[in-house]
Amino acid sequence: MAQTLPPTGPGPAHVVTEDDHSREEIFSARQSKLVWWAFRKHKLAMVGMVVTIAIYFVAVFAEFLAPAGPSKFDAPHAYAPPQRLHVLDRGEDGGWKLGMYVDGYRSSMDEETLDRIYTLDQGSKIPVGLFVRGAEYRMWGLIPMDRHLIGPKSPGQPFYLFGTDRSGRDLLSRTIYGTRVSMTIGLIGVAMAFALGVALGGVSGYFGGKVDTLIQRLVEFFMSVPTLPLWLGLAAALPGSWGPLRRYFAITVILAIIAWTDLARVTRGKFLSLRTEEFVSSAHLDGNSRRRVIFRHMLPSFTSHLVASLTLSIPGMILAETSLSFLGLGLQAPVVSWGVLLQEAQSIRTVATAPWLMIPGLAVIVAVLSLNFMGDGLRDAADPYKR
Repeated sequence: MAQTLPPTGPGPAHVVTEDDHSREEIFSARQSKLVWWAFRKHKLAMVGMVVTIAIYFVAVFAEFLAPAGPSKFDAPHAYAPPQRLHVLDRGEDGGWKLGMYVDGYRSSMDEETLDRIYTLDQGSKIPVGLFVRGAEYRMWGLIPMDRHLIGPKSPGQPFYLFGTDRSGRDLLSRTIYGTRVSMTIGLIGVAMAFALGVALGGVSGYFGGKVDTLIQRLVEFFMSVPTLPLWLGLAAALPGSWGPLRRYFAITVILAIIAWTDLARVTRGKFLSLRTEEFVSSAHLDGNSRRRVIFRHMLPSFTSHLVASLTLSIPGMILAETSLSFLGLGLQAPVVSWGVLLQEAQSIRTVATAPWLMIPGLAVIVAVLSLNFMGDGLRDAADPYKR
């Protein structure tokens, strides 16, 4: 039997079956629980959430998960192809036994170009283990450690699951370290854009009049400027003498300055529609201050929508940083991000001879898709009374 719930806020009523939850649970559930019930029915959104959590897990524990440091050179193995990780090994008696290993490399010289070419040597096995000792590092810059999740049992042997670049640096390790930079610049940039958008959009919609006109003209000014030329101009204006950390935060601020306008427009529209609602008028008549009306009554009524907008904004930030860094106007070495790694793939000849250098681009695609799927699910579940 289906139960029709009366709307407790803007939006139509929603029909919930008793097969999903009991009648008492539905009527007594908080909004966050109703949103979660609706969200977990979105299969792609759940997959996106799991993948996103996994990506941020990689970003947090990059030092432990990476087999080597991001700047470790192995010049004799420049442009070495990816090695395949074998889990089962054939013993001397012909039977199979559990044991991870990768094939070694065999090198030869190209007679025409005189380039050294590496091929996998199936006759040479390099044993691989879990939680092995390797290069020393400091977890989060604080805790000295030398254990890595996976790596060769004998230190110094080649272990390159994603291959190497022109300097012989492990692409897997650099992609893992790049996850931290590319994913956090999205969080920081979106947080700054979110604060600007909600604050200015809320003030514009709540007060109206000249304040609204002034803020909207500012919004229109930023929206009228072509995005890509503005990115390039602001990024190129950064002094070349700035260090990696300073440049990192500067790029974050640039991205936030550009990305706040859409959210400001949405927030303004919500405030314009809510300020005439009866619950807002009642709050004013009860003697509540403007600040309390805004933060205790108006903002919570569309918090779910803001969360969905926040989630959908992160992929745009990631793509913006990747684009700027790929063009050489964003983050630069020795900082490692997905965009910086893709600079190696700018040459067609390089891509033709070492296609594994495009793997960081695959990481960008997976991260953006997972965040978009999760954001779509949050947007659909933002109003628990609407299918």
